[in-house]
Amino acid sequence: MNQPIHKDLASGKWFTLSLAEQMGNIGSEISRAGKQENKNPELFQKATDRALELFDLTLSDKRWLGRLREIGRAREFFCDTILGGKEYGAQIKDLQKYFDYFGIAARLHI
Repeated sequence: MNQPIHKDLASGKWFTLSLAEQMGNIGSEISRAGKQENKNPELFQKATDRALELFDLTLSDKRWLGRLREIGRAREFFCDTILGGKEYGAQIKDLQKYFDYFGIAARLHI
């Protein structure tokens, strides 16, 4: 089993964050990936790995059982996007718009 990238979050801190905070943090990693796409493959890969780990932590959060379909679909879109967007035709900048709203909500404590 791989060691978690976000050790402090994986050890329990992640599960104290609201859904908006979790999704906003995922969006931050997606934004980092977008900035490195077609520029630095190593940094792009690291950002996508971090985003996927955060998606998986969010999917394992028992508080969001009623939201798993939405979270899982967002992860599916992200995976398709980083693999070329053949299924949905989305680009990272398209996903970033979706995740930005979570970041805004988290800042406003909605």
